Amino acid sequence: MAFSADHWGFAFGVLGNIVSFIVFLSPLPTFYTIYKKKTAEGYQSIPYVVALFSSMLWIYYAFLKTNTTLLITINSFGVFIETIYVGFYLFYAPKKSRVQTIKMLLLFVVGGFGAIILVTQFLFKGAVRGQVVGWICLVFSLCVFVAPLGIVRKVIKTKSVEYMPLLLSVFLTLSAVMWF
Repeated sequence: MAFSADHWGFAFGVLGNIVSFIVFLSPLPTFYTIYKKKTAEGYQSIPYVVALFSSMLWIYYAFLKTNTTLLITINSFGVFIETIYVGFYLFYAPKKSRVQTIKMLLLFVVGGFGAIILVTQFLFKGAVRGQVVGWICLVFSLCVFVAPLGIVRKVIKTKSVEYMPLLLSVFLTLSAVMWF
């Protein structure tokens, strides 16, 4: 039996979802450490807020297209788990970090997502709307892959990888290879 382009697309979609599932679970050791220390001090919420925003965007994109069950399922899980991570972070974060995270949530999740929906619904029609949202998703997916690297400055400054989300970085790289 020969594989068609649809079969290959589905196979790589399933593999991409498996890797993405692992990416979404890879911060668990970080949050276990936060739980044990009872503080999120030294850790950043940026990767989790950006991942939440990106998953929300991909769900919106999936609703604009057809045959996107894989996109909807994995990104629904992404929204669910990233919301838990952000909530957990907010619970254990120092006040300054908590305020900064809430500002990012308001900026990205409320303002950014709302603005993207409004602008794309009113300015674009049909296939063009899907293309525009697809490009926006692509940009924020790249931001998801880059966000954990924001901690590199701290790693260089402190000469310690204690706060570097190693598993997240590894699996994000693997995911980038799989999806692109």
